[in-house]
Order: sequence, then C-alpha cells, then structure tokens
Amino acid sequence: MFTPLTIGLGAAALALALWCGLAALRGEATKDRHFAGMAVVTVLAVIQLVIGLVRLGSGDRPSGDTTAVFVSYLVTVPACVPLVAIVSLGERSRWGSATVAAGALVTATLQLRLHEVWGGGGG
Repeated sequence: MFTPLTIGLGAAALALALWCGLAALRGEATKDRHFAGMAVVTVLAVIQLVIGLVRLGSGDRPSGDTTAVFVSYLVTVPACVPLVAIVSLGERSRWGSATVAAGALVTATLQLRLHEVWGGGGG
C-alpha cells in the first residue's frame, strides 16, 4: 500500500474520533464542522481505495494469501464514516457524536490492519 496515505488516514480518523468523543462528553450532537471532518476522512479513504485497487490491478499483491481479506478491508474503510454520519443525523444527541467517534476508531484500526495485511511495507 501507500504507507504515507495509510498513516495520514489513520491519524485523521483518530483526530476525528477524539474530536467527536470530546463533543459527546460535552453532551453535544454532531455539528456541521464535524461533518466537514468526516468528509475529509471519507475522501482520504476513497483515495486509498482507488490506489489499492490500482495496485492490485497492476499485479501488486499483499503478502501471503490475503488478497480477499485485503480487498474486504479496503472496501469497508470508505463506508465506515459515512454510515456513522447517517446514524448521527438520526441521533441528534451526544450519542450521535459518540457513534461517529466509534466509527472513526474502527477506521483507524482498519488502517493498521490494512498495513499489516499488505505486509507492512510498500511506499
């Protein structure tokens, strides 16, 4: 994979998780600024999806026999934040913010897993 993008996406997802987690602790629902942060994370995830698919299409493969696992993670990542964004729109309370924080943590965790499945290398 493209390691700088993986690290950047993971860091952005962690920042979003912290930001929305703090909003939940303050009893705030998600606001427009949170949705802007979700959009940034989602755009980075879509870029990662495209790069991953291009690399797979050009013959690069993850280490071992893990291509199916890699593709499943790769496709799941761009869906995480938009799905919790929809939930947070329906839950206009602190729990909407908490849901986004949880989804962003899942996204960050999947970044570690993608990097691991690819073989920890690449660039």
